[in-house]
Amino acid sequence: MPDIETRVLDVPGARLRYDIRGDLSAPGAAERAVFLIGSPMAAAGFGTLASYLADRPVVTYDPRHTERSELTDDTEVTPDVHADDLHRVINDLGLPKINIFGSSGGAINALALVAAHPEQVRILVAHEPPTASVLPDREQLETAFRDIQETYLRDGMGAAMAKFITLTSHTGELPKDWTDRPAPDPAQFGLPTEDDGSRNDPLLGTAMLTVPTYELDFDALKTASTTIHLAAGVESEGQMTARATRVVADRLGTEVVLFPSHHGGFLGDEYGMPGQPAAFAEKLKELLDTA
Repeated sequence: MPDIETRVLDVPGARLRYDIRGDLSAPGAAERAVFLIGSPMAAAGFGTLASYLADRPVVTYDPRHTERSELTDDTEVTPDVHADDLHRVINDLGLPKINIFGSSGGAINALALVAAHPEQVRILVAHEPPTASVLPDREQLETAFRDIQETYLRDGMGAAMAKFITLTSHTGELPKDWTDRPAPDPAQFGLPTEDDGSRNDPLLGTAMLTVPTYELDFDALKTASTTIHLAAGVESEGQMTARATRVVADRLGTEVVLFPSHHGGFLGDEYGMPGQPAAFAEKLKELLDTA
């Protein structure tokens, strides 16, 4: 594996840390470099995938309010704020443009970046953006996400995460009585049943409301110079993130690219939910290496 260079970048409202694997100054490297983006998942989640992309420079980062990055004021953390952070990281890299793989909330942030700065992104692979705002059951989904956040603030991480896993695993449109159903037992997912009192989880806190309700700028995306691929895992069929991906692709006039495995199909053992990272990386390379 290439050595990892870590840089610190001060941006309005935050101090970001990002990593570079490989030599960006090598001949042809800039055209093949790829920025792996999650949200709220940070750089640590891309370790396995990066190891399968060692034939090109790889950039990863910790979004503001996650892991090594930190907030320096109380600016609301939204996809547009994340997109501006990404814009500044790319500028700091000194590259005219870069390829991006965005996962989940990272896919939404990357789409927001392309809408604002298409000249900075050559190819974007947006994998399962959880854009509930485009779905016919948007109202039920938004109610469910608000319920998860309220559960987190009231009962803590275990109770809220159990609801989140149950929601994101559901296949098909969300029933209107979803939030009236009995709450799932955190223990069945190996989650803590006791509240430890902490309330600093970036997913269950701010992102729970700001990410799925984000309205993509479809007019800007349709006219962007960036090549945009919408991607979904074969095991995600019918789930909210895959359904949203299909709607976004349809509105952009393109087809969904199917990837191996599930929502986190690029993962190794980072979080105990391994996908098929070797096969996932090969599919990703196919898209990134197509002019």
